[in-house]
Amino acid sequence: MRALIVFVVLVAVAAGSAWYYLDSRSEGAAASRGGPGMMRGRGPALVVLQKVRLEEIVDEIEAIGTAQANESVTISGKVTDTISRVNFEDGDFVEEGTVLVELANEEETALLAEGRANLDDARAQLRRLEDLLRRGSAPISQVDQARARYAAVEARLDVIVARLDDRLIRAPFTGLLGFRQVSPGTLVTPTTPVTTLDDISRIKLDFSVPETYLASVKKGQRVYARSIAWPEHEFEGAVRAIGSRVDPATRALTVRAVILNDERLLRPGMMMTVRLVRSRSQAMVVPESALVQVQDRKFVYRASEDGRAHRVEVEIGRRRFGIVEILAGLDLGDRVVSDGVGRVRDGGAIRVKGEGSQRTQQYGEGGRRFEAPGTGGPASGASGTRGSGRTMPDRPRPSGQPSATGAEH
Repeated sequence: MRALIVFVVLVAVAAGSAWYYLDSRSEGAAASRGGPGMMRGRGPALVVLQKVRLEEIVDEIEAIGTAQANESVTISGKVTDTISRVNFEDGDFVEEGTVLVELANEEETALLAEGRANLDDARAQLRRLEDLLRRGSAPISQVDQARARYAAVEARLDVIVARLDDRLIRAPFTGLLGFRQVSPGTLVTPTTPVTTLDDISRIKLDFSVPETYLASVKKGQRVYARSIAWPEHEFEGAVRAIGSRVDPATRALTVRAVILNDERLLRPGMMMTVRLVRSRSQAMVVPESALVQVQDRKFVYRASEDGRAHRVEVEIGRRRFGIVEILAGLDLGDRVVSDGVGRVRDGGAIRVKGEGSQRTQQYGEGGRRFEAPGTGGPASGASGTRGSGRTMPDRPRPSGQPSATGAEH
């Protein structure tokens, strides 16, 4: 039993020694082709590079807003009476002053005729007395009485005309009518709703922003809004007013913007997503995927002309939609690794994805050149290659044995 154990141990030691020897030879062959940066037959890291570029960064606030009509009113009558005629249909667009509903006015019409007759009589008497006064046949007191009577009759006629006009329900401004809620013969009172009227030529968009943005929100700033009803349409407007109070419960204040609605696409009550633009500026940016963070320090890998990537510490600013602003550490036009960062080491060789065979030729440490498989260099060809792309060292052949090309030594 002891002899068996000793035998197993010797076999294990021999196997380990053989593996170490073969592994050392493999590492040595790889080092001879590309230096320490390509141990165990690994070539340069395949990466994607992008240039440091200038891009406009927009500082904006996102919020949810509610659309409101520029003017909105529920139309009702001024007096209690019966409707004699309705002059509109649901959803009509009407101009200011359009008569929408007519109430019964027979009594007022008769009073109007009587008032006009009385006014004509008072005017005729006043003219006769004034003519007699010029001839000296009438006292001045009678003329004064006739003038007072004429003014009183005219005032009573104006009252009748006003009462008659109260029986005509008109549109107070130009806008879009809602549903009709009355019919001919309906008895209406000053509290009876007839219909609604909304001026939607402009939309007031109210939304809330945190109080921390109070100092940066100003009148005239541009806003861009979208509605789920029109997903491909962006509505543009401007801030008109800022609320005078901050809600103590939400610590937010209300901002009102105005959006032109000439096409009448928006309606009061719609929910909209709002972007309030605070500022626009040009900034030097790189893809966010190029950034490597180590504790509180940020790095990127910058590609050099000799085909290597060097880690550079950078100072960053704002982040926007997959990009990050670079404040210091890089120059405009520098190329940084944006894809494959995890495969890159500081000072290690890299191979750019998608570039031609001449550009994939890189250089390792000590000036040794590395040719990517298939480029036609020393590392390619049928001799000493395998399907994996690794170049195996040539082994000495016995004298007289043909080479791979069929020639004899």
